[in-house]
Amino acid sequence: MFREITAFLLGSIIGSFLSVCIFRIPRGESIIAPGSHCPLCGSKINWYDNIPIVSYIVLLGRCRSCKGRISPVYPTVELLTATSFLILIRRYGICPDLFIMAALTSALIVISFIDLKHHVIPDVIVYPGMVVGAAWVLGRHWNNILYYFIGWLLGGGILYLAAVASKGGMGGGDVKLGAMLGLFAGWEKILVALFLSFLFGSIVGLVLIALRKKGRKDPIPFGPFLSIGGFISIIWGTGIWDWYMGR
Repeated sequence: MFREITAFLLGSIIGSFLSVCIFRIPRGESIIAPGSHCPLCGSKINWYDNIPIVSYIVLLGRCRSCKGRISPVYPTVELLTATSFLILIRRYGICPDLFIMAALTSALIVISFIDLKHHVIPDVIVYPGMVVGAAWVLGRHWNNILYYFIGWLLGGGILYLAAVASKGGMGGGDVKLGAMLGLFAGWEKILVALFLSFLFGSIVGLVLIALRKKGRKDPIPFGPFLSIGGFISIIWGTGIWDWYMGR
């Protein structure tokens, strides 16, 4: 239980940093300096107002200085990251793969929220992610390198074909994200991830159209669905694949 609590608390702290990345990366701002400040009035946020999840509740979602409303994205990302880290440690335990998957999950969270708001998947996250993934495969899974290399090809290749078929309905960022996920997941689990991504995307798209929130030709960011499918796959992908294959 101690390691689960630690993972949750650490996840909430990292989630606070991820919120900064989500806000600043699309604007081309540094994620290091200046320190935490209110995006509305610019006032510095003291440490006691910067406690993940708790401070948002205590302040009722408003800045102490200007009383402006703080975006609910901040506590949502903190809670989501904390919960994800809890799931990861229960799946992997304490091992090198845990830290790699935690880094991947953090990247997926940032990518998802940026794509939702700005309809773009930043290369500044995806390309370094591929480098880390390649280093991880070479360092930890050298004997099974073909499994992950095929995953990289399938992740990017299938989405590239989908992008061509959709005539712009899917962007290059989705293709690169799929390739990055395939590198971490391997060929079996990336197929699971892609299936789940298309399934979730289709369901949400149909619901939005039925509710008249979106038209048939309106773009819907695919990055979040890829990220959800990818996370499910790195946790339960092997079991899902084995069940599907009847093993």
